Amino acid sequence: MTSKRIKKTSLLSLTALTFLTILPFSDGYISKTKTVEAENQQSPFRNYENKETQKLQEGVTYSRIVYGKANQNDAYMVNVDFLPTKEDAIKLRDQLTAKGYHPFVQTINGRAQDDPQQSPLGYLVRMGPYKEESNAKMISNDLISKGYSDSKTVFTGEDGESTTGPWVVHVIEMDPKTFNGKVSSALSNNQIPGKETVTNMSKTNHALAGVNGGYFVMGPKDGTEGDLAGVSMVDGKLTSEAVNGRTSLVLDKKNQASISAVSTKLSIQTADGGKREIDGLNRVPGLIRGCGGVGDQETNQPKHDFTCTDTSELIQYSSLYGTETPSGKGTEAVINGKGRITEIRGKRGGTIPKGSTVIAGTGESAEWIQQHLYDGEKITLTKKVFADNHSISSKNGMGIVNGGPRLLKDGKMDIPSTAEGLHQPDNPEFFYQFGQRRHPRTIAGIKANGSLLLVTIDGRKPGYSVGANFKESAQLLKSLGAVEAVNLDGGGSTTMTVNDKMVTTPSDTTGERPVGDAILLTQ
Repeated sequence: MTSKRIKKTSLLSLTALTFLTILPFSDGYISKTKTVEAENQQSPFRNYENKETQKLQEGVTYSRIVYGKANQNDAYMVNVDFLPTKEDAIKLRDQLTAKGYHPFVQTINGRAQDDPQQSPLGYLVRMGPYKEESNAKMISNDLISKGYSDSKTVFTGEDGESTTGPWVVHVIEMDPKTFNGKVSSALSNNQIPGKETVTNMSKTNHALAGVNGGYFVMGPKDGTEGDLAGVSMVDGKLTSEAVNGRTSLVLDKKNQASISAVSTKLSIQTADGGKREIDGLNRVPGLIRGCGGVGDQETNQPKHDFTCTDTSELIQYSSLYGTETPSGKGTEAVINGKGRITEIRGKRGGTIPKGSTVIAGTGESAEWIQQHLYDGEKITLTKKVFADNHSISSKNGMGIVNGGPRLLKDGKMDIPSTAEGLHQPDNPEFFYQFGQRRHPRTIAGIKANGSLLLVTIDGRKPGYSVGANFKESAQLLKSLGAVEAVNLDGGGSTTMTVNDKMVTTPSDTTGERPVGDAILLTQ
């Protein structure tokens, strides 16, 4: 909500609306901090309404499952603002009441499982419910016109509180012992910059099935558009550095999958033994989507959907970035395939020769290049990848897809949203919106027998599918037999294809969203 004074205006235009009696909503979605308490809560995925399964190939099945039915008590609400203190919420409520509205304050008690705080997460000022979405939108638009810019229309079935559904779920199950094809990560357009739909990637690669992959940079204000906002490895080549400590999906050349906290450590060593950390791979210097790196401002801890900055970085580029590095002030060193420097450039924005790599520096890191690297020098570039603190090799066929947070570990619900940057203490509303409310989701899980589950949940479609929150995502994967699970990119990105055709229902009004990478099963 804007802080400027809001002029009092007539509400006569609203009198024709029919206001429903306020339903007995609870004081908020209450999630427990102890794993055992969360797991004891009733799962909505114990029984399904409908299930259709087809065998795609030996070792691979596709299932479409519908859980639950539409809840007749679900309706539409207007969320005016989310406030950190009850006093602020009551003040806003009273202000709106004086203007002729009918708001109330809802306490949001649910916190991340690993959040040490016990107090309410925040307080939501709301209006409604309204049976018709158009009525709620009219109120929301009226509030926005009066300066309450955070006002929006929401569906109560997506709040995160108790509902009966429905949930439309799509499941690809792959048994590595019998599947003779390949499951792997794939970059959009086979390069870093740019985006591509999963449907198009599936057709290009003649995929048996596919789902969208990890988080990525949506637009140029946050870095290189299409760059993975976290770790990415494709066929053994590390193409993007990790948001250190975030849970990711690891795939080996034998189709064995694992779910681990992944970190990367990149460095350059000069001929005289001097060593320097490389901050990132194949991205615009100074913009770090998701944070989690050394020297990042405002934090070197993971912070989801946030772009940190760093005025002094070394960034390494390969041909997967394209033919040229990003232009700007700084210095570049071109290194051939034998590790020898072939050119030093006094600014950024040069060609990436085939078979070579380019190290670009900004700020103090640019000065380091000028002082320590010289034409003809032999240097050593090192890339180390760690999964749960254990080094993993970059062999052909290896793939890593970023995600977060973890959902299941050793068969138990384990959702470290705070540690992985999806609960932000300085912005408590973020976890409410991202983790507690229901959205379309894409999830990877592993069963006790090693089978890989790639799962999508349609959402933002009232009456068809309400989506899921973090806890429900974990409950669903556990009901499907998973003992390990991780949340991947979701929302408008959630997509599954089967035999080159999309089987999910996009939540974006524009249709299927182009993404940064995908997980594909190819024959």
